[in-house]
Amino acid sequence: MRTIEVKNGVKQFGEQCVLKNVSIQCESGHIYGIVGHNGSGKTVLFKCICGFMNLDDGEIIIDGVPRSKKGAILTGAGIIIEEPAFLKNASGLKNLDILYRIKHRKNKAYLKKILEKVGLDADSRKPVGNYSMGMKQRLAIAQAIMENQDILILDEPMNGLDHKGVDEMRKLFLELKKKGKLILLASHNREDIDILCDEVYEMEMGQLKRIRPLIFLESDTFH
Repeated sequence: MRTIEVKNGVKQFGEQCVLKNVSIQCESGHIYGIVGHNGSGKTVLFKCICGFMNLDDGEIIIDGVPRSKKGAILTGAGIIIEEPAFLKNASGLKNLDILYRIKHRKNKAYLKKILEKVGLDADSRKPVGNYSMGMKQRLAIAQAIMENQDILILDEPMNGLDHKGVDEMRKLFLELKKKGKLILLASHNREDIDILCDEVYEMEMGQLKRIRPLIFLESDTFH
């Protein structure tokens, strides 16, 4: 069982308070959704959870162990935050192979299965620099799941995907949830949140509140 807890998290950039006493608890086997407008603090929260940024106040507890203020990178996690830096002149398979072999033995047959799982042609030699935005997003998802991580931190994972791609990735994430993964997901798409998430939170002006039940009004603009 993996757990993530943020307790009264505060993050400031100069005079701007981006996270205001944010608290959330997450555990394996669930998908947690965070909605909010651009600039509301979602990505900053994810970066703090992953250890890419440090909180100014409050605490992040991973698997029951408080992280020191100087922080450490979240281990056992597949992460999509902003656009991954792939090698533009290499194929999708070559990119995954290079990254995978940092920690593992060469296993192209396995990586081909991962590419097929996200709907990419594993035998294509097309360089990533010529990929569409949707193809790059599929490759990013492949990178996030290829090491069978227990935790997935996914910031707008459906960006650039067509309707078919969105449906395929939703099915994939629900399959991973059934396998006991802890998934933390930010999305502007209300359908993603409705279909995928067990618990939903709204981030607004640095404040996080739990929405129960999830109700979208006509005036909502999470799209």
